[in-house]
This record gives sequence, C-alpha cells and structure tokens, in this order.
Amino acid sequence: MQEFKKVARRSGYERRSLIKEFKRGLNRSIRRKLVEAKEPPTTIEEWQERAVRLDRNQRQSKIEEKMLGRNMVCPGKNA
Repeated sequence: MQEFKKVARRSGYERRSLIKEFKRGLNRSIRRKLVEAKEPPTTIEEWQERAVRLDRNQRQSKIEEKMLGRNMVCPGKNA
C-alpha cells in the first residue's frame, strides 16, 4: 500500500484513473469482494481502507485454518 501511495503521488492520475490502477493491482478475490459489495467504495481512500481490511481478514482466516487443521469435524455434523 505504501508503495502504491508513493507512485500514485507522482503519477498524475486522479480519481477514476487512480482507482482503476489500484484495482488492477489488487488480489482478484479482494477486488471481486469490493466490486460486488452492497455499497462499493467510491473514493481511492475507501478502496485502500477496505482492501487493507479484507487482506487482513483473509490472512487471519488462513492462519486460523492452519491452527485448527482442515480435517477436523465441524460441530453438529455427523453427531
């Protein structure tokens, strides 16, 4: 994110063009979630804030999956 912000300041891009370039660099899954959101972001600041939040959530989810193990039986199933 920091690298994008540095480059963006010098790029001359504004508003829609800047958002378009930001979206191009996003992880496909994160981009899809933001575009398909009930209220999609409209400013570059909103795009950045929400993308960071989703990235953190995805990383945390992966960590939890590893900790819990993928082969555990879900509570309530097969009981």
